[in-house]
Amino acid sequence: ATGQWRPAEQPLMTRWAKDVSPDKVHPEYPRPQMARAAWQNLNGLWQYAVVPRGEDRPEAFQGDILVPFPIESALSGVKRTVGQDNRLWYRRTFEVPESWQGQRVLLHFGAVDWETTVWVNGTEVGTHRGGYDPFSFDITDALKPEFPQEVVVAVFDPTDGEKDRPSWQPRGKQVNTPRGIWYTAVTGIWQTVWLEPVPAASLRGLKIVPDVDQSTVTIHANVVGAAKASDLSVKVVALDGEFSLAALAVGPADKPLVLRLVEPKLWSPNRPFLYRLKVSLISANEQIDEVDSYFGMRKIALGKDHNGVVRMMLNNEPVFQYGFLDQGWWPDGLYTAPTDEALRYDLEVTKKIGMNLIRKHVKVEPARWYHHCDVLGLLVWQDMPNGDRHIRGNDPDLVRSKESADNFRAELKAMIDMAHNSPAIVMWVPFNEGWGQFDTERITNWIKQYDPTRLVNSASGWTDRGTGDVNDIHKYIGPAMAPLEPKRAVVLGEFGGLGLPLEGHTWQIDKKWGYQTLQTREQLAEGYRNLMIKLRPLVEKGLSAAVYTQTTDVEGEVNGLMTYDREILKIDEAELRKMHEPLYAPADGSKPH
Repeated sequence: ATGQWRPAEQPLMTRWAKDVSPDKVHPEYPRPQMARAAWQNLNGLWQYAVVPRGEDRPEAFQGDILVPFPIESALSGVKRTVGQDNRLWYRRTFEVPESWQGQRVLLHFGAVDWETTVWVNGTEVGTHRGGYDPFSFDITDALKPEFPQEVVVAVFDPTDGEKDRPSWQPRGKQVNTPRGIWYTAVTGIWQTVWLEPVPAASLRGLKIVPDVDQSTVTIHANVVGAAKASDLSVKVVALDGEFSLAALAVGPADKPLVLRLVEPKLWSPNRPFLYRLKVSLISANEQIDEVDSYFGMRKIALGKDHNGVVRMMLNNEPVFQYGFLDQGWWPDGLYTAPTDEALRYDLEVTKKIGMNLIRKHVKVEPARWYHHCDVLGLLVWQDMPNGDRHIRGNDPDLVRSKESADNFRAELKAMIDMAHNSPAIVMWVPFNEGWGQFDTERITNWIKQYDPTRLVNSASGWTDRGTGDVNDIHKYIGPAMAPLEPKRAVVLGEFGGLGLPLEGHTWQIDKKWGYQTLQTREQLAEGYRNLMIKLRPLVEKGLSAAVYTQTTDVEGEVNGLMTYDREILKIDEAELRKMHEPLYAPADGSKPH
């Protein structure tokens, strides 16, 4: 089977595409903050078919697809569209290791866009709606005593629908007809698929809540499959480094456990220290399940600086946040980075050029992306992917249908649950520029109550309702800032967007789009330097953060500081670092940090 796959024709690829093959495709463990030893990766060649939506499972499949690359991407080996009148079907066989005998077997999907139904050996094991959140099914009862086992997956994804039938599900920048700032649709499986054996009573989730002011971390363990969770106990051990014990606690499995740390090491972009965490489930003095995790001691809040200006405070210090608007798209894999090394590369460049922030724009990444941010020390503002219709600057909030509103809330909660334990994430952004914006105040208040440990940016750009923790304006070319406020910080959620197409590194030859298009790298460096010089006085005045558009060129957009194939950083790395350094100097007479 290996010989049959090759990437589809695509004029622009990244250097990591050559490292992809059916027997080596995203082999890394997909869930770094809740790791078990035993698992089986189901990435690789699957069969696929695109058939009209009303039809049942196809008699014959149409070819091979390399999972987890979306079918529209070159690396899938297929590169075709599906559309809202069809469903995409997948099929493969697998074997369950004999050593898993007697355990429950879970089938995990990192993310599938958008509505998924799964069968194992002909038995439907579950359905899921949501294009960005991980989900799993217990498939134990559908397994056969003899091999091989068969899994079949069917996916429906309308993307943005049609003019007379617009669709409402969260989809970010995907459209059926890409143009300007809107990109190619992504359908189906786009993150790792994997199997995991777990005991009948097992740890199914962890919620980790650090409290810097109290020097504690609270662990909520979600235990499933036990007749009574209170009959089991949970043991949590925090390690400083490989073996050095930082704290330990044991208690009933249905109650949160509190670890007390002595002089905790804090997590920040300058020193992203992570404690290791081991969580065990114990029944009658015997360990029946164990997972490895980690956490960072990090606090984000609003506070007043020495001049009485409200700023975003990291670990009780004003730290200016500066970084990229980051779309997370790839010329060869679209939503899916070609390799884990590629996924990490963008973050390493961001860090090397002296930024400390990424605004993850209307897309949710795989768990490993947040893990890399945790390890490298990058702050993250996490956008909720947009769906439904748009409003303009002065319009009132949308009134969504009940189905649309309920689905938005469910996918929003799933996003927060998935990424909750990442110290990198400091802000949730439910709405961007009025895209799909509805019920702003209620949704903001719900997020604040559901996750009181982070800030909320209700509406990034133009449609502020006076709610949330920040007033966020967008200004191209910029920079600019809103007037200071007594209770909210002021941030610049997007600016810049200087465009520079570089021949041989663009997605489209003819249509190139930027907020201002320049001709040479010298012009770009000069233009960018001027923006940095203008930004510094705003920081002194009270601006808490700024987000530059953007990390890379994407499809028709040429306003990245890197080309879409990641081959060229358009301004010299050392020069960028030098331009960024002054932004972080204390702006209020306090000591540097």
